Amino acid sequence: MGFLYFIEPNQMASIKCVNRRKARRAHFQAPSHVRRILMSAPLSKELRAKYNVRALPIRTDDEVKVVRGNFKDSEGKVLACYRLKWAIHVEKVIRERANGSQVQVGLHPSNVVITKLKLTNNRKRILERKNRSNKGASKGKITEADKAMQQMD
Repeated sequence: MGFLYFIEPNQMASIKCVNRRKARRAHFQAPSHVRRILMSAPLSKELRAKYNVRALPIRTDDEVKVVRGNFKDSEGKVLACYRLKWAIHVEKVIRERANGSQVQVGLHPSNVVITKLKLTNNRKRILERKNRSNKGASKGKITEADKAMQQMD
């Protein structure tokens, strides 16, 4: 049995189910292409003002700042995104094991803020598509100027 994952161009992936059990099952059994979108992180205030976008799917080589948890206020580059574990590994977020070796600590992307983006061509297109400033013109809303033009015809 498959689940309904709606990934619309202007929205996030959403699991269309009211039942709590089915929604949790759909979330934790989500395929990789849906997990990518569910593992989005918010942008910093500066980036949000620049691009008019609230959040983006996180990827390696983005620079992030941890805003929740034991590693709050630590910053670093994203080293890995483990979709299977719902976790990302950040450069300086490490802990020491009992034998003395150091291991990366997995963080959920919702607990970090993206401070610097790795811009690729694909990401530039995503930012243009998600830009909120030009949404009103593209929705087909009729303005006063359009009404005036229609009356002249």
